Formats: sequence, C-alpha cells, structure tokens
Amino acid sequence: MTEPAPRIDFANLPAPTEGILVTLFITVRKVARSRDFYSRVLGGTIVLEENPCIVKLSNSWIIMNPGGPPTPDKPNISVVDYQPDNTTSIFMNLRVADIHACYEEWKAKGAEFVTPPIDREAEIRCYMRDPDGYLIEVGQSTGMLQGKLAAKRPEDLPG
Repeated sequence: MTEPAPRIDFANLPAPTEGILVTLFITVRKVARSRDFYSRVLGGTIVLEENPCIVKLSNSWIIMNPGGPPTPDKPNISVVDYQPDNTTSIFMNLRVADIHACYEEWKAKGAEFVTPPIDREAEIRCYMRDPDGYLIEVGQSTGMLQGKLAAKRPEDLPG
C-alpha cells in the first residue's frame, strides 16, 4: 500500500516566478513539534507538513527538516542539530507592530522568552527560543521611526 501524497498549499509555496525570495532553513529534532510552534504559537500557515516542512510566517518561509549526512549536491557537508547554549552566530528577527500584544499572546501559547520586552530607545525588543533552542528576536521599531538609533557600544567604536 502506498502512502497518501502530502497536502501541498500550492498558493503559498516559496516559488517565485521571477527574481528571488529568501527562506530560512532550520535543522529540527522533531518536525511536528517545530511545525506546531511556528504555526500555532506564531500564527504561520503550514504549506507542507514535512519532507521538508514549510511554514509561511507572514511574508517569509521557514523550512524545517532533520539533519542528515552529505548529499550529492553538498558533498562533505553534514546538516547537524543546533546545540543551544549561551552563544549564537545567527538568529531570526521578527519585526512586529505591537510587541507587547505579541509577547502576551505567544507567551500564553507556550513561547519561552529570555526576557520581557525592553525599551532600547530605537526599538523595543526581546528574545525567545524555539523548541530546538534557536534564538528569535522580536522587535518593534519605535524611536527609529523618528531617526533615533541605538546607542553605540564601546566595542563598536573605532580604536
């Protein structure tokens, strides 16, 4: 007996007819758990349930699949699970219209925040982690809309 074909939301596939669009691929340990987080908690639309899972989140797409060994199109490169700790070199940045409303809604749905929203003058922002530990910044532009930028840190200054 063959498995049924996966349901594909063709209207929301990240498939441009011209130019490019950007998607984010993340390696996940449990596709169903991550799919639930990005769709139910953050409000994304499931485009493809798995192999790979694709969730449209506003005007972006998150593609999720477990890690794996090298393949012919990426020889000598393995895709491995993210090992969360207190460092990161990349994170998703979600810009929202009302950070306090998103914080309350997503927290009520089980999102784990590092801190509540903090006013940084140019923006209000906070960070949360997804089920695999990926860091996600949630920010709302405030002072930046009037030309106010974040204060420079000493390590950013020349000399």
